[in-house]
Amino acid sequence: PDIRGVWIVREDAVASLPPGVDFAVEGSRSALRHLARAKYLVNNVNFPHTIAKRPGSVHLQTLHGTPLKVMGLDQERYPIGAKGMNFTRLREHSARWDFLLSTNPHSSDTWQRVYPGSYELLEYGYPRNDRYFTADPEEIAAIRKGLGIAEGQTAILYAPTHREYADVGPLLDPDRLAAALGPDHVLMLRSHYYDADGKQPQSGGGRVLDVSKHPVVEDLCLAADVLVTDYSSIMFDYADLDRPIVVYAPDWQTYRTTRGVTFDLMEQPPGAVATTEEDLTRVLSSGEANDEAAQRARAAFRRRFCTFDDGHAAERVVRRVFLGQDPAGREGVPHVDDLGS
Repeated sequence: PDIRGVWIVREDAVASLPPGVDFAVEGSRSALRHLARAKYLVNNVNFPHTIAKRPGSVHLQTLHGTPLKVMGLDQERYPIGAKGMNFTRLREHSARWDFLLSTNPHSSDTWQRVYPGSYELLEYGYPRNDRYFTADPEEIAAIRKGLGIAEGQTAILYAPTHREYADVGPLLDPDRLAAALGPDHVLMLRSHYYDADGKQPQSGGGRVLDVSKHPVVEDLCLAADVLVTDYSSIMFDYADLDRPIVVYAPDWQTYRTTRGVTFDLMEQPPGAVATTEEDLTRVLSSGEANDEAAQRARAAFRRRFCTFDDGHAAERVVRRVFLGQDPAGREGVPHVDDLGS
């Protein structure tokens, strides 16, 4: 109750904020004042290089999610993925973090290598994923109804990642896929926010829903019976739900060569894999998406990548960062002011 939270948002996003949210517009005098005076600063990328870290302030870095694609200093080996990056500044930015959040040992090992710093690594899981453990059937039913998913329909969420290399065009024909699957399926399309209009498949009407602008991706995951993705970190979050995941990877060799990856997804997938639209249609319509082999693959994937998520990540973060307690609530853990950060 003694902490005031303020969101810094783009001017064109102000209208999307829920009522009662305290905010400042990015680049405004108010936003700069908050950045300069705030005790706690939380981000999943980095604050502008022009913002100096005030002595006594506490930076919590959450990052985007479990890394399949190479990140940080490892990107130096991949010129396409490293385009526009300043690696000297990257080192300076990670050096000012006080806490870094991780949701599994793979992330912990990767982050400490590619983002060097004296921060404290918090292997607590992701607060944003807590909802996957707390949502009840009534909430999920309401989300599905609000999205226009009919009762009894199998909802498939298609969420591809961004490609830095040349425009690859639509990765699949959503109307053709929806028609092949039949009226008992609905296809939700979630384009990556980096992608320009037309680069990712867009469609309307019938059994295809464009949910690219839906503000809460957790809603979409909770509503979906099956996730179809390629190399997006959404697969690691969705795995918390223990629902079928299908990897649709028509350009795997190109992606791994140009963008770089931290492990071979084809060797350790979260479920069935398809490399053509025909394969994808067959996997989704035949039950292969959740057959015994797919379930074994998903179980192994969950053991490796859902390690710290359990629905209580937010509490652990608050106790450690804001209250100076250990995750069990005991006092006596050195507060960040005493860590020499």
